[in-house]
Amino acid sequence: MRTKHKKRRWIVWGAGLLIILGFVVFWGLRPKQLAYDEVQAKTGDVTTYYSFSGNVESKENQSVLADKILQISKIHVKEGDFVKKNDILLETTSGEQIKADIDGEVIALYVEENAPVAAGTPLLDVVNCDDLQVTVKVDEYDIKAVKKGNQVQVTIGALDNMEVSGTIAKVARQAVVVNGISYFTASVDLEQNTDLLVGMSAEVELLNQKVTDVVTLNVAALQFDEYNQPYVYYYDEKGNVNTKPVQVGVSDGTTAEITEGLQAGETVLAPKKSGMEAMMQGMRGTNGGKAE
Repeated sequence: MRTKHKKRRWIVWGAGLLIILGFVVFWGLRPKQLAYDEVQAKTGDVTTYYSFSGNVESKENQSVLADKILQISKIHVKEGDFVKKNDILLETTSGEQIKADIDGEVIALYVEENAPVAAGTPLLDVVNCDDLQVTVKVDEYDIKAVKKGNQVQVTIGALDNMEVSGTIAKVARQAVVVNGISYFTASVDLEQNTDLLVGMSAEVELLNQKVTDVVTLNVAALQFDEYNQPYVYYYDEKGNVNTKPVQVGVSDGTTAEITEGLQAGETVLAPKKSGMEAMMQGMRGTNGGKAE
């Protein structure tokens, strides 16, 4: 009899332990209640741009090559000299004069006086550094927005992100196709600036969309349902978290225009990110590019 009682007691204890363990697992694995940051809708502007990359180039340059075997008897310039069109640059032992075809700066000198020169040898380079441009590649899906005469903003990273005004001067009428991908080239004339150097990298921005004095919201507060429809969280009259749909207009990736569903001054809720989510977002931000 005692053995039966002991077995029954162990069964009761085991069942109790299983119930307790079940509660522990249930409460440990249940979804944790989200924490929220309050975000206020505001009145503001939202602007988006097309963005293209390129390098600073000279519109005029002269590379002088020896057209035959010759010997330089006199060099009239040195690197860094500014010359005018038709200025004498070099003289040969046969009495020939090599002249500048453009106004510009002598940026490279490759020969010495009295040295023999073989045909095809570079002699010097002259570049007009006062008349510069940037040539950019434009995706075929963006080319419709790029027109001759468009005003653009050019950012030069090497000069502490200095901004220079530019104007689209020419748009190619024929695409270049590389590995099945088509793009067009466009030339951007730059305003004169003595700090600009040929070869510098440049980012060109062309206005895409702009809205002013509209209701705006930080995109971190926007949520999307399974149909990709936007909505926001908010506290209802009872203090409970609820949702309501909104309509989104222009967005620059950080701030979005809200065309319906919110008024300026309303407060909505943005779910706080976990440490891992914040880290992953930071990594994506480091590796990503500029939203267009």
